[in-house]
Amino acid sequence: MRVDAIVLAGAKNDGKLQEISSCQYEALIEINSKPMLSYVISALKKSAQIGKIVVIGYPEFRDYLDEDIILLECGESLVDNIEIGMDYLGARNHVLVVTSDIPMLTCEAVDDFIKRCQGYTEDLFYPIVSKTANDQVYPGVKRTYVQLKDGIYTGGNMVLMTPEFIRDARHVIHHVVRLRKKPFQIVRLLGLRFLIKFVLRRLTIAEVESRVQNLFGINAKAVITAYPQIGTDVDKPTDLELAQRVLHQNQIKEA
Repeated sequence: MRVDAIVLAGAKNDGKLQEISSCQYEALIEINSKPMLSYVISALKKSAQIGKIVVIGYPEFRDYLDEDIILLECGESLVDNIEIGMDYLGARNHVLVVTSDIPMLTCEAVDDFIKRCQGYTEDLFYPIVSKTANDQVYPGVKRTYVQLKDGIYTGGNMVLMTPEFIRDARHVIHHVVRLRKKPFQIVRLLGLRFLIKFVLRRLTIAEVESRVQNLFGINAKAVITAYPQIGTDVDKPTDLELAQRVLHQNQIKEA
């Protein structure tokens, strides 16, 4: 299963990272002398599952990208940016959508996620990582977790989706993006019964998938992956310090 990729790189550096970097855009914040965006693109280019790579960002990014990387100017919202990439690619099948703030991403993580989606027909595949897997690779790193009957999980920063999903689920995406750090509020969208089961830690992954299908008409599947690199994003100074340390160690191993 070979798919094209869209990298969302339109975020301005107006959050906590501006405390330690004056860079205008988060994607261009340097980690060990390389823009954060470069690490994500490198992982995608090394993946055997990825075809074309489209970056949604700003004209200034061109100097940091190889010629084979397509650069498109971003729109007004996250959904707009995904549609810009989808339209350029003329996408009819699944496309991998990745954020530019996961510099520890590896080609192995990308390959594993896409392979785990093979054989299924859902319009949206969303990776989740167990707390155990996260703690093994990045001990002590704080993440936003959801405790379900199946286990304790956190979400990833990439999805495999069809253009139909974007067209049919714009309103849902806006809600989820706005509440992405507030799992309790997201579960509230599913209804009172599901909220109660969530509080009692009796809600299962399968129940969430079924409810999303019935309530919103979205055919989605959660995909458990053992690669926390998919969800370890950089949005505050301590995250950047972790990325600097991990990527420096990786460079030493590869030398």
